[in-house]
Amino acid sequence: MNAIEPDPGSDRPLPDPDQAGSTPLETTLTHRRSRREFGHGPISLADVSQLLWAAQGETHPDGLRTAPSAGATYPLVVRLSVAENGVPDLEPGVYRYWPGAHTLRTETSLPAQAELQRAAYDQEWVGEAPIVVAISGVVERTAREYGPRAGDLYVPMEAGHAGENLHLQAEAVGLATVPVGGFKDEAVASALDLGPERPLIMYPVGQRSSE
Repeated sequence: MNAIEPDPGSDRPLPDPDQAGSTPLETTLTHRRSRREFGHGPISLADVSQLLWAAQGETHPDGLRTAPSAGATYPLVVRLSVAENGVPDLEPGVYRYWPGAHTLRTETSLPAQAELQRAAYDQEWVGEAPIVVAISGVVERTAREYGPRAGDLYVPMEAGHAGENLHLQAEAVGLATVPVGGFKDEAVASALDLGPERPLIMYPVGQRSSE
């Protein structure tokens, strides 16, 4: 995998994220739940932008991100699988998020939901979601600094930080999601063509169903 950020002009720019939201953090913490049932309707590009920024967006000129990273090695890679009609302003397929440019790069024109559902022991909410955010990690990037502890602890821990950011952001904008960690690693890696990256966690996201 190429770890170099692309020219922002070569990829799909995302709307600027809202960095001054009106929902208090305490409110999102109180109401955050794992929501496996989705209402009807697509996800807006603005909400996609907000979710990806919350997970791994850059927040400092030096490249610091929304989630902490051991030694600022930033091993995580975030991908977005968009179903047919899942996001009105995006074609279906799999995209890679580039934090520095805040853009999406198309990796395939085929959404991965069906394959990811099979890889996740047929958890139907994975296949039903209009979008799935998948977080993987280039463990070697952190292991160069910290050795085996990178894969055993630091990189999975970082994925947890990024995933909780995404989960709280979904709550704040009124969307539903659930962390999915039960899956066959090799099958997820094949579905998303991860190469040397290690699959860590997935978040199917949809509209909130009536509660």
